[in-house]
Amino acid sequence: MTARDPELEKELNATLHARRELGEEYDSALVESFLEKVDQRLDSTLDRRVRRQLAEQQMSVARGARPRPPSQDSGSDSGFGERFGFTVVSLILAVPLTAIGVVNEGFKGLVVSWLGIVAVNAVHAARGWPWRRRARQDRAGDGSRGSDWEE
Repeated sequence: MTARDPELEKELNATLHARRELGEEYDSALVESFLEKVDQRLDSTLDRRVRRQLAEQQMSVARGARPRPPSQDSGSDSGFGERFGFTVVSLILAVPLTAIGVVNEGFKGLVVSWLGIVAVNAVHAARGWPWRRRARQDRAGDGSRGSDWEE
């Protein structure tokens, strides 16, 4: 379960309320405005995380430790942080996508938007499946990881 952002929740409620009052002719402007606010929130969150991670790396280097490379045998191509971040971003983006789908197409829009969200997450998760990773390593020939774009 993800923590809710009360500010974004207020923004979504205000956007939906404005849509009810203004009518359908302002849908695209309202959705664009809300998505811009979501984008700004994601940017600030990612900036904070990157700054924190860089500070941690600088502290470990200052203490004499070498920066730890991503583990190749951790059970997936991407680390937990990348998978978790991708999941959180997809769930955050699910809110406006669901709202857009429901407003425009009703239940069909809801189903289509969530099928898309599930499909994107499934493809991202499939990147780390062990048999795909082994096949890429075999093609690389030297035991190192192959490119994620190779099939």
